Amino acid sequence: MTNKLTTFYDRQYSEERYATAQKPEEHSIHNELKNFIDTYQLKGKRCLEIGCGRGAFQDLVSDYTGVDISAFVKKYIYKPFCQCSATDLPFRDCSFDAIWTYAVLEHVPEPEKSLREIRRVLRHDGLLFLSPAWQCRPWAAEGYPVRPYRDFRLKGKLIKASIPIRNSVWFRSLYVFPRRLLRSIDAFLTGKRLNFKYKKLAPNYDYFWMSDSDAVNSMDPYEAVLWFVSRGDTCISYPTWIAKLLVRTGPIIFRIQKD
Repeated sequence: MTNKLTTFYDRQYSEERYATAQKPEEHSIHNELKNFIDTYQLKGKRCLEIGCGRGAFQDLVSDYTGVDISAFVKKYIYKPFCQCSATDLPFRDCSFDAIWTYAVLEHVPEPEKSLREIRRVLRHDGLLFLSPAWQCRPWAAEGYPVRPYRDFRLKGKLIKASIPIRNSVWFRSLYVFPRRLLRSIDAFLTGKRLNFKYKKLAPNYDYFWMSDSDAVNSMDPYEAVLWFVSRGDTCISYPTWIAKLLVRTGPIIFRIQKD
């Protein structure tokens, strides 16, 4: 799988279909990431970016290391860089003061392994800016939202027609919140470290129809909150349980508390 992923992302970067922004200001996440760096005074701290792409953010801090599964992007990085999987980081325990990762975890076949690696290489009181594409949709792989009805047979037409309903907040809340409540009860009653639950998706590595056509999983951000908090970490961006329970999209900031 790793070789297949490497080949796919090397091709996407070489065809300039991935991470095309040359300046940090061109990224939609720039303001939130810069605020994270400024708020926690990270400019002089040792920072790691997982899934660095062409390295548009490498100058936001002085001590920067980037990793990416694609070897192709190395020529764009002039600071320390490692070509590796997010599930096998080549660093010693407690190596970094802060980590950020944007639009990456949804492309990792075993995301919990990546979360374990993140905790391992972060120091005690280290900070994590976690911002994958949460709750990726299964219909993205075949590009249902962007392709015309004539591309599909009856089943495909029905899938495309159902997307506005299935994608609505009220429809998704019918199953998301009951599931979150059950997971909350499990967390409170057992007090144990919870596993990271997610839904596997079938990625499309043949044709990139739209954003997240290549996503391999769909993750509820609340699962990430539970995973870290059940290990004693602090969810800074959602301090109360009500706020945590209602989390939807966007970055989540954690402070790691080592035993």
